[in-house]
Amino acid sequence: MLASRPVNATEAPPGAAPDPTLAPPPVAPAPRSRNPIRRIYEWVLSWAESKYGVPALCVFAFTESSFFPIPPDVLLIALALAAPTRAYRFAAWCTLFSVLGGLFGYFIGYALWAVFEPYLINRVFSQENFELVTNEYNKYGVLAVFIAAFTPIPYKVFTVAAGVAKLNLVGFTLASIFGRGGRFFLVALVIRLAGPRARKWIDEYFNLATIVGTLLLIGGFLLIKFLK
Repeated sequence: MLASRPVNATEAPPGAAPDPTLAPPPVAPAPRSRNPIRRIYEWVLSWAESKYGVPALCVFAFTESSFFPIPPDVLLIALALAAPTRAYRFAAWCTLFSVLGGLFGYFIGYALWAVFEPYLINRVFSQENFELVTNEYNKYGVLAVFIAAFTPIPYKVFTVAAGVAKLNLVGFTLASIFGRGGRFFLVALVIRLAGPRARKWIDEYFNLATIVGTLLLIGGFLLIKFLK
């Protein structure tokens, strides 16, 4: 006769329904951030897993150039890491719609500033920053647009201010194309060369690299001017 196996006090007898009190406790979901900007950031990033990732990239690139707070780089990086061979295509779409959004921001400042001013000042950007930007146009013109388009400086402030200052539209458009295109295609290039390791490099060093590159470019122009 076989000896019966001792039954553990925590085990249910054979054939008995499992005791729900013995089940492991459910894992609580990660708490959502209370920071509204962080929640918007996570929402933008979630589109990378959707089949509408590219249309979303175009929408965010357009709106960020005039009022949306999250830069399209966030979604561009996620899409390019998921499909590195299409990184340059993503950068091209991002550049096109960012420049179109910049032209929309220019139009707001040029023709509709009286309507939009109460909604943008002290909500999207401060009165002090906006006045500082418009004053810079008197000194640097389209160079200020290129710097804002290429570096972490909020491009949206410069697009609207360019319209208010009646900056030359052709110069504004060209500066936006080279600035935005340079930034987004540089992201694509880094991802194509470095692969998954690119995310860490971009997060830690990309903005600093764009600032240093811009300073070197300005320094080169000043040196050429001095030598003449």
